Amino acid sequence: GARRLGVGDVTVHRLTRVADMRGSLSVGEFERSVPFSPKRYFLVFDVPGREVRGEHAHRQCHQFLVCARGSVSALVDDGKHRAEVLLDQPDIGIHIPPMIWGTQYRYSDDAVLLVFASHYYDANEYIRDYSTWLAELGAGA
Repeated sequence: GARRLGVGDVTVHRLTRVADMRGSLSVGEFERSVPFSPKRYFLVFDVPGREVRGEHAHRQCHQFLVCARGSVSALVDDGKHRAEVLLDQPDIGIHIPPMIWGTQYRYSDDAVLLVFASHYYDANEYIRDYSTWLAELGAGA
């Protein structure tokens, strides 16, 4: 199920996990456990532990993050509230809707972060400056 974080419409999802003597499997179904159908995915890996990734918001794109291996901390910010989620199991996902500021950091050496996105890549869709993002948030309110 999904749990609201109190930061905009961000939700944390416990994905289905099936384990038996042959190993474990985690599954997410698009438009069911993942609340949209992705147009693309990308993997973030080989990140030095001190590096910070993300640090942007999207105007229209939804993202769903799952750490497939290792661990990474995801910080979400809606302009009023912030929360941090430790993604350290492959059956935990976080849905980051548009206009939420997202930052990922504290990558373990073996971390592989899988990100599903609702839109194709468009550089103009990103807001990379925090004060610009706050201004756009205010204008939209």
